[in-house]
Amino acid sequence: MTPRELEDRLIVFAIDIIRLSEGIKPSIAGNNLSGQIVRSSSSTALNYGEAQSAESPKDFVHKLGICLKEMRETFINLRIIDGAKLHADQQFLNQLKTECNELISIFVKSIETSKRKHGNLPPK
Repeated sequence: MTPRELEDRLIVFAIDIIRLSEGIKPSIAGNNLSGQIVRSSSSTALNYGEAQSAESPKDFVHKLGICLKEMRETFINLRIIDGAKLHADQQFLNQLKTECNELISIFVKSIETSKRKHGNLPPK
């Protein structure tokens, strides 16, 4: 996957999360989780854009780490929304959880690969 393809995938994911947030039941919990998940999912896309202009390999890995952190936060938020039954479309929630989990795996592998490439991890 090219950096541009990953960026596009992150943007589509953030847009889908915005669509999800529009369907979350209005309540104290729903409003809080809705705002938080929009911030964390969009932050991932924005930070990935910053990573593309990293000043060094170490800076690149650091920015990818922020992306990973925000994506994990998004995943946990999806699980809470699901568990609390704050959104009616179970299929859409499951699709988003699957995509989020795949994106987490991509970031974990990318961080590993970059660290290995720049001598911060031993070879496999």
